[in-house]
Amino acid sequence: MIDEKGILFILSGPSGVGKGTVRKALFEQSTNLRYSISMTTREPREGEVDGIDYFFKSRAEFETLIEKRQLIEHAEYVGNYYGTPKQYVEDTLNEGKDVFLEIEVQGALKVRENFPEGVFVFLIPPSLEELKDRIVNRGTETEDKVKNRLLAAKEEIEMMDAYDYVVVNDRVDHAVGKIQSIVASEHCKRERVSQQYKKALEADQHDA
Repeated sequence: MIDEKGILFILSGPSGVGKGTVRKALFEQSTNLRYSISMTTREPREGEVDGIDYFFKSRAEFETLIEKRQLIEHAEYVGNYYGTPKQYVEDTLNEGKDVFLEIEVQGALKVRENFPEGVFVFLIPPSLEELKDRIVNRGTETEDKVKNRLLAAKEEIEMMDAYDYVVVNDRVDHAVGKIQSIVASEHCKRERVSQQYKKALEADQHDA
């Protein structure tokens, strides 16, 4: 029996590209992926459950984890910390289950530094016009904020070279299908399969 370790898949892309929508659609289908639960110091919102929606921690607890390098990445937004716990990800991968992390571009680049063996998928809009429409149609931003978000999105798109795969989010179902194909192909990669076989052969020779 070949022990297959799980793979960490990271979905990222510019603000407004629809990462959350694609991730939800992916998990609504039959999938063996485990969603990477983030950690935060913010108060739970109504209906949120610790260990399902987030791991809720105090500021002191979070800062201890930063000091002990127990987070794959972390950032501070509006006075609260958010991060990806290393232990949860590693334990799930060691159980042979794939972990899926949806994150903004800066966070993904930090994950690349700390977890280079992950598989990085960049979600892009069909065009910059489409991205602009999505940001404008949210209807929650002032004109200045829309301009700033578009500038940030253009800068983020230039970081595409740091990723392994690029998926165009023209239609959510198409994007989900492509991500499922990436997951399947990664498990068939020669480097992964040969490593697992070599370990199994070594164990077999040792037992013999």
